[in-house]
Amino acid sequence: MTGTDSTSTCVGDEGKTGERRPNEVRALSALGFEELRGFPGAIRDMHLGIAERAFRGVGPAGHPVRVIHDGLSRRAYDAIGSGAARLGRAADGAIERRGIGQEILLSSTRPGSAVIAALNGLIGDRLERSGSDLHQPASVRVDGKAVALDTDSLHAVFPDATARLVVFLHGLMGTEFYWDWGGAHPGDTYGARLASDLGRTPVYLRYNTGLHVSENGLSVAALLEQLVGAWPVEVQEVSLVGHSMGGLIARSACHQASESGQRWTERVRHMVSLGTPHLGAPLEQGAHVAAEALYALPETRMLGAFLRRRSAGIRDLRHGSLVDEDWRGRDPDALRAAACKEVPLLQQATHYFVSATITRSPSHPLGRLLGDILVLTPSATGRGRTRRIPFKDEHGHHVSPAHHLALLNHPEVYERLRGWLKPTGGGAGSGAFVGARCAP
Repeated sequence: MTGTDSTSTCVGDEGKTGERRPNEVRALSALGFEELRGFPGAIRDMHLGIAERAFRGVGPAGHPVRVIHDGLSRRAYDAIGSGAARLGRAADGAIERRGIGQEILLSSTRPGSAVIAALNGLIGDRLERSGSDLHQPASVRVDGKAVALDTDSLHAVFPDATARLVVFLHGLMGTEFYWDWGGAHPGDTYGARLASDLGRTPVYLRYNTGLHVSENGLSVAALLEQLVGAWPVEVQEVSLVGHSMGGLIARSACHQASESGQRWTERVRHMVSLGTPHLGAPLEQGAHVAAEALYALPETRMLGAFLRRRSAGIRDLRHGSLVDEDWRGRDPDALRAAACKEVPLLQQATHYFVSATITRSPSHPLGRLLGDILVLTPSATGRGRTRRIPFKDEHGHHVSPAHHLALLNHPEVYERLRGWLKPTGGGAGSGAFVGARCAP
C-alpha cells in the first residue's frame, strides 16, 4: 500500500498549487495485492493447525513426517505470498509510470464512493494510519466532492444559503449519496424536501466510518465549528440528523464540542437519530464473541484473526461507545466489557429518535429478535435492561414494517422530520444519564 498523505479535491479549491492529487486507483490496487500477499499465510496457519491435531494422534513415530510436512507447507505458502508481493510491486510501478488513476477521483462518484466507503468501514482505521489515499477524512460534500470551508467556497456551492442548517451524517460504510435510498430520483432526499418545505439548507457530511466514534466525533465537531464560522449568512439554528452510526457521531461531536467550549453547539436545536444503536448492535456483539471463540482453536484461528481485523468503528458499535475513555488503553479483544462512560444529552436541543422493525408490530417475536435487521428497538430507543438514555417518549417514533436502510429515505420518517424541525420558537431537551455499565 502506498504510504502517502491523503488529500481531497475541494470544490472551489482546484486552482491551488502544490497540492498532491490522491490516486485512489493506485491505492486500491496496492490494497488488493497486500491482501492477496497475506492470504496464503492465513491459509498456511489453518493448514498447519489442522495438521497439528492430526499428527498429535499419531504419536512420536510421526514426528519426522510432521517436520517434513510443515517445512514443505511453509515454503509453498510463503512462495505464493512472495509471488503476490512481486506482482503487486510490478502493478504499482506500471500504474505510476502510466499515470493511471491520476484523472479519476473514485470517491467523487456514486459507485466509486460506495466501494471506498465499504473499505473505510471495514478497515478505515488501518487506512488512516498508513496514510492511504482511500482514507476519507471528515468533510462537507456537494456532488461527491469535498467543499473548502471558507466563506467564498461555501457561497459558491450554497448560493441560496439560509440561517437554518440541517446537517446529515450517514451510517457505517455509507456516504452522503445514500440519503436518496429508494427515492424516485437521485435528488429525492429528506434534505431537498426540507429545503423546499421549511427553507432549511441541507449539509451532507462524509467521514471514515472505520475510525473510533470518538475520533470522528472530534473531527466532526471541529468541522462544524469551522463551517458555522464561515457560513455565508449568520447561522441561527443547526439541526443534526444521523442515521445509524451517524447518530452516535452526532452525540459524540456535541459532547466533545461542549467540553472544549466550541460555539456551534449553542445553535443546535434538534438532534434526530434514525435507527441508531445507542445501546449497541447485536451483530457486532456476536462478531466479538465469535472472533474470540474461533481464534482459540488452531483450525479456525484464520477466521478468528479475520474477525479481529474489523475496524475500531465497528467495534464501537458493540455498546455504542462515544468517548475515548471507552477504548483508550483497553484490550479491544477482551470478552468482558469495561464500564462505558455515559454521555449527557445536549441540554438546549430536543432529542428525537426513530426505531423500526421488519414486522408490523414491534412486539412480534420476530420483530423483537431482529429489530430492523441491524438494530433492535431497545437500542434505537435507548431503553435497555441495564442502561437507559433519557429520551422522552413523545419525541420518538416507530416505523414498521421497515428495514434499517429504509430509514434513510422513508415517507413516514420525513413527515415526522418536517413536524419536528418546523419552527416553533422553543423547546429544549434535557437529561443526565443514570449511571450504568455496559453489559458483558
